[in-house]
Amino acid sequence: MTSQPTLTKAGNGPDGPGEPGDGLQAGLKNRHLSMIAIGGVIGAGLFVGSSSGIATAGPGILLSYALVGTMVVLVMRMLGEMSAANPTSGSFSAHADRALGRWAGFSIGWLYWFFWVVVLAIEATAGAVILESWVPAVPQWGWALIVMLVLTATNLVSVGSYGEFEFWFAGIKVVAIGAFIVIGGLAVFGVLPGVDSDSAGLGNLTDHGGFLPNGPGAILTGILLVVFSFMGSEIATLAAGESENPQRAVTKSTNSIIWRIGVFYLGSIFVVVTLLPWDSEAIQKDGSYVAALNSLGIANAGEIMKFIVLTSVLSCLNSGLYTASRMAFSLGRRGDAPKSFARTTQRGVPRTAILASVAFGFVAVFFNYEFPDSVFLFLVNSSGAVALFVWLVICCSQLRMRKIIERESPEKLVVRMWLYPYLTYATIALIVFVLGYMLTDTEHDGRQTVLLSLLVAAVVVGIALVLEKVRRGRQERPAPAGSDS
Repeated sequence: MTSQPTLTKAGNGPDGPGEPGDGLQAGLKNRHLSMIAIGGVIGAGLFVGSSSGIATAGPGILLSYALVGTMVVLVMRMLGEMSAANPTSGSFSAHADRALGRWAGFSIGWLYWFFWVVVLAIEATAGAVILESWVPAVPQWGWALIVMLVLTATNLVSVGSYGEFEFWFAGIKVVAIGAFIVIGGLAVFGVLPGVDSDSAGLGNLTDHGGFLPNGPGAILTGILLVVFSFMGSEIATLAAGESENPQRAVTKSTNSIIWRIGVFYLGSIFVVVTLLPWDSEAIQKDGSYVAALNSLGIANAGEIMKFIVLTSVLSCLNSGLYTASRMAFSLGRRGDAPKSFARTTQRGVPRTAILASVAFGFVAVFFNYEFPDSVFLFLVNSSGAVALFVWLVICCSQLRMRKIIERESPEKLVVRMWLYPYLTYATIALIVFVLGYMLTDTEHDGRQTVLLSLLVAAVVVGIALVLEKVRRGRQERPAPAGSDS
């Protein structure tokens, strides 16, 4: 099992890029990493899930997004500190392995893999629904199959092809949401040429029951509704291990997380709740962003938003498959998954890890169509709180890894967590509070999500501890008489 944690040279560690056929390769360019980092915080959940948050908290949903955004910024700062010192495809799982013990790296690695393969099914189905609405001749399951096969092929070619697809997917999201903020902002302040919106204005923040029409408690409920739309911020640290300069890539993505969340989340939601009253029926009927575009008289707003959501879905699916396969690869390298997961092709692609991940994704898609209210619902709920578990493990790992880095390689502390260790402890307390508050939420299935996720986590941790005990027993077993020791 893991003894005193040590640091390895970037790019040459157990999870770092290696020789052709012997490990991952540095196939991601700087522009790929930049767009992966930017696009990673813009999930489809922002477009399709914000309307329920607005209905719950009113304009106060801005505080919900700000609180969750602050928590994510702090967590990503901690992860950036560890990943800049030791970039690896295993990211927080590898850091947990060194800082907390092999059981921790095993458990959070497999839970994260489980989360993303379930996401594959969710996103494939969401994309299929949109595509079927455009081309009904192909059944929904057929579109889901096509989408999965195309992006699997992309990931199997090379990491560069994944990066190129993600560059364009993320680019469309960034341009679209950037244009939305600029156009909507001009309309709010009454300076958008050709548009005279009676509903737009800063008065929407307070004129319809106040800034907190449903009371301060709605902010906490809003947190539960928006927290999972932030999942994906950590992908850049996993991808950095396959870039030309991992340390620079991690440092850059970590330092830019504040403005990315501030602009794309707070900026766009601010535009929505100032373009329209929070209690507008159109927000619930058409969705927050479609309703906002319709209020400006933009033709075919619904179809435009469908295209943007489809792009976000494909981006999430593409990154989900990449992330799941790299985590499986890292687990294989550390002996916590089948050895075949750690094998790569001459192009540095972990083929078996990709195929195993997508195979489970296909199974989940099947469950979604055949048993949507039983098996698939269990998969979704039992993986729902994994994001919070991951962030909690990152915090706990950073508490110990900072001391290890300072002792062994202080020059690698190019990214430092602010006000260490006080902000780390504060972040841990906030995450635990959110989990605890979810246990009181029966209206939005928060309690069921936490309990089922804890159940799955307990099973995985139990397996990890049993395997650790077995390995330790093998190590302590005396050599047979007459054999060389």
